[in-house]
Amino acid sequence: MKNKKGKVHNYNMNVRRNFEKQQRGRRKKVVALFGLVIVLIIGGFGIYSAVSSNGENKEATASQGSSSQKPGQAENNNNSVNTESSKLDNSGYIPLKDDKNADDAKVVAERTSGLLKGKLHYPVRDDGKKVVYLTFDDGPSTTNTPEVLDILKKYDIKATFFVMGKSLADHPGAKELLKREAKEGHAIANHSYSHNYQHLYPNRVININNFMEEYNKTNALMKEILGKDFSTRTVRFPGGYWSWNGRENARPVLDKNGIEIVDWDALNGDAEGSGKSTPEQLVAKTKKTVEALGPNADSVVFLMHDTYGKENTVKALPQIIEYFKSKGFEFRTIK
Repeated sequence: MKNKKGKVHNYNMNVRRNFEKQQRGRRKKVVALFGLVIVLIIGGFGIYSAVSSNGENKEATASQGSSSQKPGQAENNNNSVNTESSKLDNSGYIPLKDDKNADDAKVVAERTSGLLKGKLHYPVRDDGKKVVYLTFDDGPSTTNTPEVLDILKKYDIKATFFVMGKSLADHPGAKELLKREAKEGHAIANHSYSHNYQHLYPNRVININNFMEEYNKTNALMKEILGKDFSTRTVRFPGGYWSWNGRENARPVLDKNGIEIVDWDALNGDAEGSGKSTPEQLVAKTKKTVEALGPNADSVVFLMHDTYGKENTVKALPQIIEYFKSKGFEFRTIK
């Protein structure tokens, strides 16, 4: 009986030990699993922190790189932008004081006016030079102005263009031609907006209000095209200043506004009669009007046109240039 009880007791002890052993095994697995979860959580947090920190460092580095420019670099960048903006807003038109090819419009106007009225006589220059000012009215035209500019460029000659505002406004491409005139070193002056005699000179009398309105309108348009640094004070009245009455009332207004009036004292005749003279006739007219000034003529303002229908002026221009060169003239502009 004792042996039987002992066996039962031993059996129960073994069962308990096995149960406790199993329980300990389960607890170890749970602890291990829990530990693994903790490790994964901590590891994931560490990775996230590292990545986040790395991103912040990159941003900080980029920020430092941006803010650690060399002294003056940011300023230079701004200057570069400003310079580019200035280029876009400025045609490169050369002012009188910087233009070695230009003479003062005030001086040229006084000489021309004095010669026309008989108050001055050749020679009028004090430097011993013979100078001709090639001037072109009524342009720019998309047909003839480009060829005129090509010829002038070939001869390395600068001219003065008396621009009509309506020509700029009405014809596509005319604005680019005005820019080309400026960039190639020519002088640009004002020749009214409409060239309408009835509006500018009703009953052949200068209407100074109408004239100034057109003068300002054309100047504003040219400034819009050429940029804020462009300005001109030189004007040619359509038909010529001395052709019209009412000058005594107009002149004080012009003087008050600093406007210099430049007419002409020789021409090729491309606007006379039908305006269809042959190139040979234009050259002959040139020689006739220049030689009429006498052998001492040393300052000649020469009138031509570069508007539509003046193809023969283009054809005659090289011969006209050669004629003036043969007479010892140099070519200058009026500003």
